[in-house]
Parts: sequence; C-alpha cells; structure tokens
Amino acid sequence: MTDKLNSLLEKIQQLEHELLTEIKKKESQFSYEVRDKKAHFTAAVIAQHRKLAKTMTRYVRESSLFNLLTAPVIWLVLLPVVLLHVTASVFQFFCFPVYGIPKVRRRDYVVMDRRMLSYLNPLERLNCGYCEYANGVLAYVQEIAGRTEQYWCPIKHAIGLKTRHSRYSRFLDFGDAEQYRQQIEQVRRAFEDIQREESPPPPANEVSGSQHFE
Repeated sequence: MTDKLNSLLEKIQQLEHELLTEIKKKESQFSYEVRDKKAHFTAAVIAQHRKLAKTMTRYVRESSLFNLLTAPVIWLVLLPVVLLHVTASVFQFFCFPVYGIPKVRRRDYVVMDRRMLSYLNPLERLNCGYCEYANGVLAYVQEIAGRTEQYWCPIKHAIGLKTRHSRYSRFLDFGDAEQYRQQIEQVRRAFEDIQREESPPPPANEVSGSQHFE
C-alpha cells in the first residue's frame, strides 16, 4: 500500500472521528443520551414530543393521494429485502470461515432506533422502521459483498465509481498485472483493520497491572 493511500486512510479516520464528535454535540442539543446503544430522552422532552405528534387520522388526511396509492408497491419490496437479508447471512455464515474473512456484524448496519421518537405516530414509526430495516440490510449486504470481492477479485475499475464500498481503497490498480500476481494473496487476506476494530479492549487491570510492581 502506498504512502499516499495510507495518508488518505488516516484522513478518513480523522473525519470519522470528527463526525462522531459532531453527533455527540447533537445529543446535547436535542436532550438525549445514548446508553447501551439506545437513545434516552428526558421526561420533559418526551412530553414535548408527544404534543407534536400527529394523530393517525390527520396524518392520513394530509398525505398525498399518490403516496397512499403507491404505499402497497413500496411494501411489496419488503419481500425481496427479507430474502436478500436471509440469503446473505447464510452465505457469510458458511463461506466466510472457509475464506478466512471476518463476518459482518449486522448490528453495525441495521440500526432501528427511530421508534424511540415520541413525535412520530404509529404509522410514521412503522414507515420509519421499514426504511431503517431496508437501508440497513442493503448496507449490510454491500459490506458482505465488498469483503467477498476483496477475496475473489480485488481489482479497481478503470472507470470511476460514484459510490464505493469500504474495502475498495485496498484493491489493486486496474491493468497492473505484476502487482496483481505479486500481491493478490496478500490483499485477499488483508482484513487486519477489521479485526482491530472489532477486538474488545483489554481490561484496565491488564493494561496497568505491570506498573505497580517494584
């Protein structure tokens, strides 16, 4: 991996850290706190949110006629999304251990927390839950596909892509035959960054225990 690519990856990590910092500021701004991967609002904020929730009747009455007519078509897509979810999960369960690829953690991509928002009525929560699930599954499957592509064919495209999955930056250059033959085995197993991210931190006593011996 070139020094320039390493520098770019470091900048990406720095931007991700800045993003997390900004998200923390939003927690304070809107009076909620994330604990155990759940958002918790104060009682006063929940009460205020409930005042802003639309009744079901009003929500349907104010909805566009075309939105109501196309709703069944949107929900029809749920069937292939569920099938894709199940198929991708089964695939990585059986194949990733064989390839030596770390499994994708679904909880990192399928996040469903909008039901905690009291200013949403039941129908809005249902719609939001569908969007969370569908988009989360697509992101989850894209990561599975990206890790699979890194193992089987880690070559960049000649034509620039509008979007790239998380593993693309580690792929080999298009048309560089020597690089491909020399580094293919190294690149297809280069998942150390994922393993570092997912490994739990050592207990505090293990980190500092050796400092107390005299």
